[in-house]
Amino acid sequence: MNPLKIFKNKTHLLIGILLCGSNAFCFQSPDSLSLTLDAAIATALKNSYEIEIAKNNVEVNTVLNHYGVAGGLPLVAANASNTEQITEVNQKLNNGTEINRSAAAGNNTQASVSASILLYNGKRVRSTKKRLAELQYQSQELLNSQIQNTIALVMTSYYDVVRQLSYLNTLRASIQASEKRLEILQVRKEAGMANNADIFQAQIDVNTLNQTFRDQEMIAQVAKTELLRILTLDTKAAVTIRDTITVDLNLKLEPILDRLALNADVKAADHQIRINELIVRETAALRYPSVRLNTAYNYSRNQTAAGFTLLNRSLGPNAGITLAVPIYNGSSFKRQQQAAEINTSTAKIQKNVILRDYNAGVVKMYQTYLSSLQQLATQQQNYALSRQLLDLTLQRFELIQATIIDVREAQRSFEDAGYRLINLNYAAKAAEIELKRLSNTLQ
Repeated sequence: MNPLKIFKNKTHLLIGILLCGSNAFCFQSPDSLSLTLDAAIATALKNSYEIEIAKNNVEVNTVLNHYGVAGGLPLVAANASNTEQITEVNQKLNNGTEINRSAAAGNNTQASVSASILLYNGKRVRSTKKRLAELQYQSQELLNSQIQNTIALVMTSYYDVVRQLSYLNTLRASIQASEKRLEILQVRKEAGMANNADIFQAQIDVNTLNQTFRDQEMIAQVAKTELLRILTLDTKAAVTIRDTITVDLNLKLEPILDRLALNADVKAADHQIRINELIVRETAALRYPSVRLNTAYNYSRNQTAAGFTLLNRSLGPNAGITLAVPIYNGSSFKRQQQAAEINTSTAKIQKNVILRDYNAGVVKMYQTYLSSLQQLATQQQNYALSRQLLDLTLQRFELIQATIIDVREAQRSFEDAGYRLINLNYAAKAAEIELKRLSNTLQ
């Protein structure tokens, strides 16, 4: 049975890569980690440092999204001081009394509780509160973007491992053909119908393919290590993956382009525009008067051992309104507002850049996706034919109706067809993953 088969239904193309045709695929040590795609994605979402950082940013911006941070809540403060002093007193009163005292002790105690609340500052508090909310929403979109990117990275890396293991399967089938050719030549030699040169060449071919197989095993192990790195697992762990690549056949270009506005990066860019617009309002509010209501309860006690007033104590509340009107500050506020307006314009341009690049990326990926799908059916047929050709050539070689060169050419055709089929399948899947990531439909 061929190691690759195609199963079709209404929505999916399943190219089955039967990895268990090789002991290299089927052997699993007792402490080996058997990994599926869903498990890999779940592990990455749990362990990803990048996602943790994005979550922390959301938490920080959620904490900061408060009227107190925006300056809209009252400010309450308590102050207290106690001062001991030693002074020299020399006083002459208008009634003729003279007071002269050295090292006169004194004490001054002050305490107060004050409160202040902003009544008006050109709606700057409201603009600041809205900006803090936009920062929270933006950080949530950036978290969504990081999650989508992580899922896409895991899927691409996971299917790359499947691809590398599939190369091994193709190589092993070719090795079996070379070993069969060597066995036939050894039988012929025993019958006096083959020479050592043919056997030596056949053995060299087997050794070369075995070396290629070991090189490919190393490449597959590197791919597994990269997957473990992405999953934030021990990169020395043994991993077993048995899977096939399933390509979604129903992707359409227009719906994907229409959904670009729902991409997390695009939505984060929208929030950045809104943030900059609110900064413009905040800086504009600096040019307006501000009104603040102030109230306090004060306690004061001043005692001296000599002098006209030996004890002075007072306590009680007070209240007042403070009005601050900015008149001139070197046009600093005006220039800050102009800079904020320029930054808003820049944010709009940056969003257009993202949309331009994502639109182009979708079109390019969709072209790759369509091209790969269009070639898959033909390449599957080529692979099946090349495998049949290899089997037939080996049979003819055993009957002395084909030469060694014929067998080697059939092997080369089989290997090339297997590689192209695997690569086309992987290319279609990688394009599908990227298209779903850009359209925010990756799950």
